[in-house]
Amino acid sequence: MKMVMDGADAHRQSVLALIRTKSTLKAASIACGRNHGYFHQYLFQSKPRFLPEDVRIKLAQYLGIAENRLVVYPNDESSARKALEQGADADVIVKASGVGVFDSLLEAGVLEVGRPNATVIFWDVDAPATLASMRDDPHDTLRPLIPRFDYVLTYGGGDPVIDAYKAIGARDCIPIYNALDPETHHPVAPDKRFEADLSFMANRLPDREARVEQFFLDAAARLPERRFLLGGSGWGDKPMPGNVNYIGHVYTADHNAVNRSALAVLNVARDSMAAVGFSPATRVFEAAGAGACVITDAWEGVERFLEPGTEILVAKDGAEVAALVDGLTPERSRRIGVAARRRMLDAHTYAHRAAEVESLLLSGTPAPNATAKVLA
Repeated sequence: MKMVMDGADAHRQSVLALIRTKSTLKAASIACGRNHGYFHQYLFQSKPRFLPEDVRIKLAQYLGIAENRLVVYPNDESSARKALEQGADADVIVKASGVGVFDSLLEAGVLEVGRPNATVIFWDVDAPATLASMRDDPHDTLRPLIPRFDYVLTYGGGDPVIDAYKAIGARDCIPIYNALDPETHHPVAPDKRFEADLSFMANRLPDREARVEQFFLDAAARLPERRFLLGGSGWGDKPMPGNVNYIGHVYTADHNAVNRSALAVLNVARDSMAAVGFSPATRVFEAAGAGACVITDAWEGVERFLEPGTEILVAKDGAEVAALVDGLTPERSRRIGVAARRRMLDAHTYAHRAAEVESLLLSGTPAPNATAKVLA
């Protein structure tokens, strides 16, 4: 089966799939002469945004594939149209949302370029933002095209997103949730540099800042004798309590150590994701995969992924975060972390998500619900 995905995000997904068929992200990074976190940063943080030519060639050689299977298209209309031409004989054509350039051209083009029996998918990686644009912009070009796609796949969102897409004519809308890569995120030894009672890693974003103030900084202010660690870009000029250790950007290679070195790790959803629910951030899977005890802000659907109280702790505000941290023992933290990692491996790896998509493409029905709890 041949699949074509258009856009920068889609290209990264293709590279990820190619690497995982034969290797690991770490091994591929080293084979291309880069640090062991290079491909993780490229694939999940868009750093760099495009693969340099020498890396593309080395990766193709390492994987034993033709160099023309790894293609980075220049940022111009002719290249966008050339990318569309690649779908002419594809079984599956996927347009990822938010490419950032020529989205309208690509969204219309994928519906026209394929052969009659091709499956055409719109894959939405930020459904709240996409739906808001279609709702608020009377000139939005995507909305009238939605009924023509065979499937809309989303990054998350559960029933609210499914219902919203079906209300504008989607034939079917199926969430494909975030997941764990157990080869990349796993338990490691704690690191004294990152010791804390509660750690939080996220870049500063306008639609998350108020919730970070509420769930993290307020909790720190309520527990002046406890240690809090904040990682991520953009927080340097943010006023914060004296017991918060701001360490700036955290490189991917250190994520496991940060997640393993704190009594608990905090997750705070963006405003839009919290509003629709059923949208666990990548950090939830990464931290749980490393065996961390995760405290998350409350949002609808948490229990679909981890069981509150035994696999994850849930707080409604900073006061509840502070109470959870203050009452958490190292023993309970370890129990929750072990249970969370087991749940991740049982039901929430990218292998599970791949099985869902493969089943959908081959039979028209997703694989049995991998987000349901698997009992040992």
